[in-house]
Amino acid sequence: MLGKVFKAYDIRGTYPDPLDDKMGWQIGYGVSKFLLADAKAAGETSPMMHNIVVGRDMRKSSPSLTKQLIQGINDQGGHVIDVGLVDTPFVYFAINHLDCAGGVMTTASHNPPQYNGFKVSKRKAKPVGEATGLSEVRKHAAMVDRATMQPAHGRTEQRNLWEAYARHVRHFLVPGGSNIKVVIDASNGMAGTMVPMVFGKKCPLGPAPGIEIIELNFDNSKGEFVHEPNPLVASNLRQLQERVKAEKADLGICFDGDADRCVIVDEKGHIVGCDHLTAVLVPYFLKKGGPGGGTGKGGVVYDLRSTKAVSEEILRHGGTPYRSRVGHVFMKQALAEHGCVFGGELSGHFYFRDNFNADSGAIAMAVVLSLLKHSSKTMSQLVAPVKRYVQSGEINFHIEDKDGALLNLRKEVAISVDAKVDELDGLTIDCFDQHGTKAGVPGGWWCNVRKSNTEPLLRLNLEAKDQKTLDAMLARISPMLGTKVDH
Repeated sequence: MLGKVFKAYDIRGTYPDPLDDKMGWQIGYGVSKFLLADAKAAGETSPMMHNIVVGRDMRKSSPSLTKQLIQGINDQGGHVIDVGLVDTPFVYFAINHLDCAGGVMTTASHNPPQYNGFKVSKRKAKPVGEATGLSEVRKHAAMVDRATMQPAHGRTEQRNLWEAYARHVRHFLVPGGSNIKVVIDASNGMAGTMVPMVFGKKCPLGPAPGIEIIELNFDNSKGEFVHEPNPLVASNLRQLQERVKAEKADLGICFDGDADRCVIVDEKGHIVGCDHLTAVLVPYFLKKGGPGGGTGKGGVVYDLRSTKAVSEEILRHGGTPYRSRVGHVFMKQALAEHGCVFGGELSGHFYFRDNFNADSGAIAMAVVLSLLKHSSKTMSQLVAPVKRYVQSGEINFHIEDKDGALLNLRKEVAISVDAKVDELDGLTIDCFDQHGTKAGVPGGWWCNVRKSNTEPLLRLNLEAKDQKTLDAMLARISPMLGTKVDH
């Protein structure tokens, strides 16, 4: 049964089948054994390296799953610091703030309420995926027999770290500037707890000055959602878009279920692509004397599906662009490896050097508000210059022979225009600076095609200098990838 809930980057499944409370205990045991051994192997001798931070979201199954998770950790010998009902980035902060062996967040992120799971991090809040320890956690969980094992009696303590967390996040909120009105859709998820505690009236530091927050879907007490807690789905943003226009707000922000991702809506109610927002934030972090404390130097990481405008803006402002594979494991690794100041992913994850190289929806909110408060431009005016190319968005295709389709695409299209080709993540064909060929393939476009890890799907992202070229290349490439999936 464990095999059904262990995924590439986390543990997730429907509750109580296949993910149940018994499994929660097993996973707690496995997590503790892995994290404590990992800290010991790294030469960590501090007593704090026996501590594991545990947080949970507001789902109905989270209290019981978390209770069993903690018991499993304690029975293996790990000590638990229970931080309670929090957003996922809170756990990343707590691991670093307390210098612990790692942490676990009980959450199913953007999935419907019948789902739940666990996000595991090790020292310094480094992500634990299948290749970085999750397979070991699974092995330990599968091998333990609760009926015969001798519990080690680790201890558990509750800690309230909201003041320290709010102080950390508010460090990214630049004081002064104009007053601003923002509509926030918490999706009935953990942003409904986080926003008031960090920016609002419940914050131990007091409400953030100059920011009027209009709350939308903040009640997370029932563990249910008014709409799917996934801000990447346009239909989930309609309520926010309408409220922004009705309130004449400066912008809107929608968070996912565990508040580690967010999507922005401008003052006109238009959705801002996360890659476009990354491009807009580049000068904030790189521009000399800018509100983000930029020096004119430094690197920025972006996922390879992003618009060309991102790398162009990074170079224009004196920085170094670094393309990354898709996924928080790879983004965080690239940020740390290259010493980058900031990173943005098409999925709505934003990463910050001064946040332990981890992602944070709360900090993304603070940075966007700071940018807008200190700008004479509206959100739509800030975004307009970086929306200089046309994009397909991500299109899924059903096909059984994924490798064969990619090979055929390389042979039939990439070679015919002498394109730049790489396989950093899937197949990227870059013909942006090419003029096309007699074979009927135009220049001025690029695309990335990635394989789904779990389904017979290929995912296409295509960008071009104009709509005519985009349409031509979609017509040329799409039939080679299988049957288009409309969802």
